[in-house]
Amino acid sequence: MPELRQNYFTKEWVIIATDRAKRPEEMVKHREAKTVARHVENCVFCVGNEGKTPPEVMRVPNAAGDSWQVRVVPNKFAALSPEAQPTRTIQRSRRTMGGFGVHDVIIDTPDHSQIMALLPEAHIANVLKVYKSRYDALSLDPRIAHVTIFKNHGGDAGASLEHPHSQLIATPVISHQVRERFQQALAHYDEYGECMFCQTLEEEMTEQSRIVLATDHFVAMELFASPTPFCTPIYPRRHMASFGDISAVEIADLARVLKTVLAKLYHGLENPDFNFTIRSAPAEYVGVKHFHWYVSIIPRMTRTAGFELGSGMFINTVVPEAAAEFLRNVKVELGVGAGG
Repeated sequence: MPELRQNYFTKEWVIIATDRAKRPEEMVKHREAKTVARHVENCVFCVGNEGKTPPEVMRVPNAAGDSWQVRVVPNKFAALSPEAQPTRTIQRSRRTMGGFGVHDVIIDTPDHSQIMALLPEAHIANVLKVYKSRYDALSLDPRIAHVTIFKNHGGDAGASLEHPHSQLIATPVISHQVRERFQQALAHYDEYGECMFCQTLEEEMTEQSRIVLATDHFVAMELFASPTPFCTPIYPRRHMASFGDISAVEIADLARVLKTVLAKLYHGLENPDFNFTIRSAPAEYVGVKHFHWYVSIIPRMTRTAGFELGSGMFINTVVPEAAAEFLRNVKVELGVGAGG
């Protein structure tokens, strides 16, 4: 029988459509094998074309020191501008603000063909260090209210360029969706005196049926009320509201877990398009006891259709427990100290 499950964190309802549920392997979209060159002459992100991007913000040099491993540049087609002024205007029901903000592109690797799931853990750790460095720097700007770090992989996920890259957008406002998540977390803390994320982690680690991978510092799992197939958040086991609080040891472990989960998706589901984002507390919430940052990985296995748009409810055709079991059974090489 179909089942409705409520997302504990957002209070949104999800339909688990068991009567038309698919086995996880049935979600695979078989694609023609495509050969991707390591260097593409007209790609603005490839080595040798550095002059075709806006001036560099920062870089991680390669091992030889004669080039780069990770670069950060302003987005040439930025959604917001650091030159604008965040001036608010209110005219009765209409509210506007100058389009101030920062929009970075993080070029993950100089290799045009090398996706994140196949990068070495140490390289992914360097990408995460760049995320943290930019997150920390922009959080110090009093005009910035929120920093969102995200990656679009594949056309269905919104990637317009093939070369592996991530993005960061820092905004002068906190969106309604983000505010609502914080308010739900605060209400839970006020009522029960504990972080709802920490509580859920404890329950899930006890039950184990939705755990994909657990290490000393992180847990990857399927949500009880997962809105879409294989939606896989990665939670720190240590309570932290802000991504900026991650330690060097935790960055290394997160690189291991992120690579492993992405590799499981890559090998098990034949490289699906996906988005991931780091959901973190804004600077004004740093240190709070009620919120818990995490990485949200969302494979683009289905499309949002009329019912979802009209109701705000998602229909998931893969039972979360089956998705977790499937991913657990996809064998990929784990880093030292990893388990699950």
